[in-house]
Amino acid sequence: MDEDFDFFLSTFGPGYDRRYVPPSTIDRYRGKLPDQLLTYWETYGWCGYAEGAFWTVNPQEYESVVGEWLKGRKLGGGDVYHVIARSAFGTLYLWGEQSGYSLKISSVDAYYIRRVPISTGDQFDFGVRCFFSGLTVKSNDYENLFDVAKNKLGRLHEGEMYGFTPALALGGQSTLARIEKVNAVEHLTFLSQVSELEELIIPKI
Repeated sequence: MDEDFDFFLSTFGPGYDRRYVPPSTIDRYRGKLPDQLLTYWETYGWCGYAEGAFWTVNPQEYESVVGEWLKGRKLGGGDVYHVIARSAFGTLYLWGEQSGYSLKISSVDAYYIRRVPISTGDQFDFGVRCFFSGLTVKSNDYENLFDVAKNKLGRLHEGEMYGFTPALALGGQSTLARIEKVNAVEHLTFLSQVSELEELIIPKI
């Protein structure tokens, strides 16, 4: 494919629970998402990596979640955002049609981080390659709970995530005893309705 995605695969391992991406979906996102990402979809589909720590996803299924989280917020000059991937614990990676990979949402803790885009315009294909090659398995964990949750509850399947019950926003605790396998879209929608999203500012060093 390319050296950047090859590096991603060497770190995360081969995908599993692959979903075929139909041509109609490729056409739907042509011009909205980079051609490089669409090529990855055509070649690898949407699937889980690193035993389910990280998932590439169908953005259309997450439109309502994004709408709830970003309701009333004007981010990036009114950019249109699409979820292109998520973690086992509901970290959402969003691609802006104008700004590229410039937004990440931690659904568990209800905060978002705005990123300075590493590419714009005709460099978006390069930006996608950098996105995948820059990922780490550890950054998709949550308080080092992924392995113990997987050992207790089993590996996630497509459409599933690990969620805290009750949710942290409702007084729950981030412990293994409070983790369950849940439907990803349903749980993320629920979290977006019980928490108000706040911006996390990372101090510059």
